[in-house]
Amino acid sequence: MSTRTDTAPDEAPAPAPDTTWFVHDRFGMFVHWGLYSLAARHEWVRTRERMTDEQYQVYFDHFDPDRYDPADWARTAKAAGMRYVVLTTKHHDGFCLWDSRLTDYKVTRTPHGRDLVGPFVEACRAEGLKVGFYHSLIDWHHPSFPVDGTHPHRDDEEFKASAADRDIRDYQRHLHGQVRELLTDYGRIDYLFFDFSYAGRGEWWGGKGPDDWDSPRLLDMVRELQPHILVNDRAGLPGDFVTPEQYQPSAPMTSGGRPVLWEACQTLNGSWGYDRDNLDRKSPDLLVRMLVDGVSKGGNLLLNVGPTGRGHLDPRDTAALGEVGRWMDLHERSVRGCGPSPFTPPADCRYTQRGDRLYVHLFAWPLRHLHLPGLDGRVRYAQLLNDASEVVRVQVDPDRPAVNTQMGGQPAGTLTLRLPVQRPDTPVPVIELHLTDPSH
Repeated sequence: MSTRTDTAPDEAPAPAPDTTWFVHDRFGMFVHWGLYSLAARHEWVRTRERMTDEQYQVYFDHFDPDRYDPADWARTAKAAGMRYVVLTTKHHDGFCLWDSRLTDYKVTRTPHGRDLVGPFVEACRAEGLKVGFYHSLIDWHHPSFPVDGTHPHRDDEEFKASAADRDIRDYQRHLHGQVRELLTDYGRIDYLFFDFSYAGRGEWWGGKGPDDWDSPRLLDMVRELQPHILVNDRAGLPGDFVTPEQYQPSAPMTSGGRPVLWEACQTLNGSWGYDRDNLDRKSPDLLVRMLVDGVSKGGNLLLNVGPTGRGHLDPRDTAALGEVGRWMDLHERSVRGCGPSPFTPPADCRYTQRGDRLYVHLFAWPLRHLHLPGLDGRVRYAQLLNDASEVVRVQVDPDRPAVNTQMGGQPAGTLTLRLPVQRPDTPVPVIELHLTDPSH
């Protein structure tokens, strides 16, 4: 969508970018990686521990990811069923993973000495994955970024006094210039995740928003450089999709009563950056349920990994993604290209639908019978998706009471399926229903 507000009456508005691939693919990988990966205790380590420039410099001086293999990242993402990958080009600490011409605070000045973004882009393209960039609007390193409640020096009165005359307009030029570099130097980029606006957020004084970033001009530049790109909503203006973080929406997301595209960004263990001692890890079956739950409500899942300081993926992350990938290998068609269904699922189930295919995801395995209200007479065929084995329908008289071994008491219009006692050996079993009519 265009962010221009000065369009002449006879000037046609810029066409909205095509979101078809985003809605179809549904599942992507987020990669948080930078100097904080050496600290290995959360990507906000610098501000959490109120580190000075000198204290944080040790990570810059020792950053040399000799195991960096973006081709392995891309293969891992694809095997997990992900179809786009988003890399943190710069996080809030201001460190750049590319050879920016606007700062020396970049990877090419570290012992590694080489651009990291270019090989990432090439590796994703080689695997047929869409390419996404994350770029922080915040920059604690830049000399013109005003100190606020997120800043590592927020409690240092002497530092705050010395920084009192910082002009955000100087930082705007730097921010816009770096985004221009990223969208000019690496060819087609499919996705851009800005992070983040926080004006009026009570937990942080001095919060910044679209006026501080000059977001209208920033987004106009983005659209001019890459008209097809999808941009999130965190520059403080409406974007192409909204970004709930670290929670699952309870219903399809809306704005002004109208549905919007959305993508839940989630971590594997509560930390975005590599966090060596964090054991709060989500199980593979929970990850699958999060993905399915989001798709059933019209959303995507952007699932994060935090590579180590040497550049390889944490084996715990690859193990979890491997399990998700094994599920996706058999059940992909219940996710890819699917969205919400007009039918209402029973408890402990989620529906996704694509045309005349309705997918029943069973978060809990029932004993023998599954009752699906409103679907009697609407289903031509039913099968377990993992092995294409038929699931038999059972006739239940709605007027007959349930007595001893005789079922009854189901509302009229209920479809009853007879399931095997043993659930399929998969985190979330799926039944594929072939509908006679995909709408109510």
